[in-house]
Amino acid sequence: MTEKQTVTDVIVVGAGPTGLLLAGDLAAAGLGVTVLEKRGTESDLTRAFAVHARTLELLDARGLADDLIATGRPVEALKAFNRVRIDLGHLPTRFPFVLLTPQYNTERLLLDRAVKAGATVLRGTEVTGLRQDPEGVTVETVRDGATSTHRARYAVGADGVHSTVRDLLGLPFPGESVVDSVLLADVRLEREPEDGIAAGADENCFALLVPFGDGWYRVLARDRAEQLPDGTAPGPELLADITRRALGEDYGLHDVRWSSTFHSDERQVPDYRSGRVFLAGDAAHCHSPAGGLGMNTGLQDAANLSWKLVAVLRDRADDTLLDSYQSERHPVGRTALRASGAMIRVALAQSAATRALRGALVQVAGRVDAVVDRGARTVSGLGISYAAPKDAHPLVGKRVPDLRLTGLEPPREGGPAAPQRLYEALRAGRFVLVSNDEVAAADPWRERLVTVAPADPHGKLRDTVLLIRPDGYAAWAAVDPGAGELRAALTEWLGDA
Repeated sequence: MTEKQTVTDVIVVGAGPTGLLLAGDLAAAGLGVTVLEKRGTESDLTRAFAVHARTLELLDARGLADDLIATGRPVEALKAFNRVRIDLGHLPTRFPFVLLTPQYNTERLLLDRAVKAGATVLRGTEVTGLRQDPEGVTVETVRDGATSTHRARYAVGADGVHSTVRDLLGLPFPGESVVDSVLLADVRLEREPEDGIAAGADENCFALLVPFGDGWYRVLARDRAEQLPDGTAPGPELLADITRRALGEDYGLHDVRWSSTFHSDERQVPDYRSGRVFLAGDAAHCHSPAGGLGMNTGLQDAANLSWKLVAVLRDRADDTLLDSYQSERHPVGRTALRASGAMIRVALAQSAATRALRGALVQVAGRVDAVVDRGARTVSGLGISYAAPKDAHPLVGKRVPDLRLTGLEPPREGGPAAPQRLYEALRAGRFVLVSNDEVAAADPWRERLVTVAPADPHGKLRDTVLLIRPDGYAAWAAVDPGAGELRAALTEWLGDA
């Protein structure tokens, strides 16, 4: 039996965090979006726990950060190998911590937002075919035994490590297995780790304990001498033994409700774009769980791609804008692979020489604040920036912090109050123009802009006009620009007036 074809603006394959954030952004902008998800129901099996500062900023720009924080536990400092303390409390952000909360909490908030904005989510829908032409993409699916076709101008594969979209495109996924026989389990503890989270290693073992927040903990562990095939369910005795040797105690580990064994790959697709189809999240890059970078990198992929799709589909930008998704996000994915790979290799160092080097590096890092600070900025995502044109203002391509603001325009009658912070202003899903002075040259673009002024007119931005992209990065900036210069910048980024 064949159902009739559905037509929309964008098809998103995968209803994980990456796909749902993307779908919510597109729907909030008034675009038609259909999400195709193979799973019939939401999963309570969580893979990610860490939500880093930059991701929380992006969620704040969607009005979700505070709700997510209420589901978890903020941790302001992390310990590495029981020696190095990574203090996150000094990070220049509203969220100077890592939030520990199960992935399903993030998914549920993003799903609710996407559906309320008008996205259609089709569960139990398996993608079986994909073809594209100069005008769009056609995706073939099977749902409850019935075949369907879905047509859109663009499609995004956010369907995980074993991406069907990537396979149908015939794209390579080069890389290697980083570590095998990694044990995962959900357990209870008699004693809570001092910092809520515990991580450590000895010459043979590695273990990590992360709280769900409801009395259960996720344990991730490995014993070099205990090589189990994928899918093996380790018992509490083995898990407690590895945890004890890696962390110094097992915290009274007991009551395993679920456990398994897996291997971790380190892979990245060379091209995030193939014609009218894009890959995001784990479909584009995967790596070890060290550092908790996977979900965070995927969510940031989605935030980068969504506003560009909106601009192109609204005929405000040429299709070539979408090429910048590859040029901006592929290097970030590569950095995530290298960072997580370095962390897991150091943690699981096998040779005596490598373990000795690890000890030396840990001692040096513990004494040099700059090294620890760089690590914190890398893992938190706050250090990510994008390439800027030659001779551009130094702010261009950089993440813009949560500036305190005041409105240049009075709020419309019955409308929302003027934003007091940059990430409140970004909730409109539009570009934000920051200037101390009225900028009449921007009037023709008023419906596409949020125009604000810095709360401190004598601060660092006193003579600077700053145009901020919907993902919170500086698109353009200039000191005392003329009207013509500002109009040229607005035309470049927002299209003709």
